[in-house]
Amino acid sequence: MEARENLDRVVEGVAAAHQGLLAMLDEFVSDGRLDGGVPSRLPRWSVGHVLTHLARNADSMVRAFDGAARGEVADRYPGGTESRDAEIEGGAGRPPDELVDDVRRMIWRLEQAWSGAVDWDARCREVDGREIPLHHLPFLRWRETEVHRVDLGLDYEPADWPSTYVRLDLRELEMRWNARRPMGMTGLPAQALAADPPTRLAWLLGRTTIAGLDPAHVF
Repeated sequence: MEARENLDRVVEGVAAAHQGLLAMLDEFVSDGRLDGGVPSRLPRWSVGHVLTHLARNADSMVRAFDGAARGEVADRYPGGTESRDAEIEGGAGRPPDELVDDVRRMIWRLEQAWSGAVDWDARCREVDGREIPLHHLPFLRWRETEVHRVDLGLDYEPADWPSTYVRLDLRELEMRWNARRPMGMTGLPAQALAADPPTRLAWLLGRTTIAGLDPAHVF
């Protein structure tokens, strides 16, 4: 995960990703092409599910920063996976303008939360019980924004991912891949190494296939 010294670069990347996402959504809303009920590229999730997830993900990070400001280790998702999934399901069927307004509002709140005086070494609690430092959250948000923007199926593809994001996440996920392999069997398969970086990253994220390989699903 990205270290403290890279925070400025990562936060700039997240801000650009947020603005790109909102510009895309505004365009689709303005010409009537955004339909929250249309299936996304994720199994069993509609476009409305993905947008609601993006909003609630930002909400969870605001909760973490607010908790740290009070000197608490906050649960990002109080109630665990069941509560998180219920929130996504409950919000998925809203009209397009409400879905987009929710995403916009939570992006604003998140960027406000981490633009002030933050103890980046304070910790929050993930849904699986792990505690992580707040300085991990901006990169996690960058990944969520870039990957789920592709999942929406709205004319944004892995080839459109910023090169800095691709480079940083490839480094992270390749390390995870190696950590899960038996001793002496580390290193990506030759077919993956032959792919261009965005395709390789999409494969590691389970978002595309490469001939001769099963999707990796490292993330």
